[in-house]
Amino acid sequence: MEDYSKSIDPRKVPIHVAIIMDGNGRWAAKKKYPRIEGHRRGAEVVEPIVEAAAKAGIKYLSLFAFSTENWARPRDEVKGLWKLLEMFFELKLDRIKEQGVKVLFSGGLQGLPATSRRVIEEAVRQTKKNSRITLNFCINYGGRQEIVDAVNGWIETRKSGEKLSEKKLSAFLYNPKIPDVDLLIRTSGEYRISNFMLWRLAYAELVFMDVLWPDFKAKHLYRALIEYQNRERRFGGV
Repeated sequence: MEDYSKSIDPRKVPIHVAIIMDGNGRWAAKKKYPRIEGHRRGAEVVEPIVEAAAKAGIKYLSLFAFSTENWARPRDEVKGLWKLLEMFFELKLDRIKEQGVKVLFSGGLQGLPATSRRVIEEAVRQTKKNSRITLNFCINYGGRQEIVDAVNGWIETRKSGEKLSEKKLSAFLYNPKIPDVDLLIRTSGEYRISNFMLWRLAYAELVFMDVLWPDFKAKHLYRALIEYQNRERRFGGV
């Protein structure tokens, strides 16, 4: 088996990688499992991918875990997703801390079940001093809503006659210290960004991979990094 990690140029590793973790439901359907089993298997992928990202030198990893649109899914599935989130941190938080992972969350936590919100806030609190890699879970998140919230946040603090600029708006995004996305990966073979990190994706490289999220492994991440490194980023220039 080819070791893709040996082909990565450590001088060209993206600072911020974002992943749309798509395909849990289709994976379950192919296996004739309930949809929630697909989500459970998808949750198991997170820890090894975070470790692979850290080893590659990635500093920020954002995962699209639950969108504002996902509330429209069947009630039992949504309830099961929150239980999986709680179980993930109950089982993995100590290991995450040992690995030097700093946990952040982007999205509307006020809309979450109380238990899930407490689990999230505790994970953030217990890992706030870690610095090896920042794991940004996007929960109850929508890219358009983030921009709307940022504008409203600026309006509440603006001075008389002050005009909005890109720099000022950026300061009101969720977790504003997180840099723009360098590389976006979407699994499952779908070719869209699904309202994810619209502001920070402005000049990101996009890699779409025909692998369902529960089957996503370190080798897939490294292949995406190699593709990223083979592209020329011009940021609108020549």
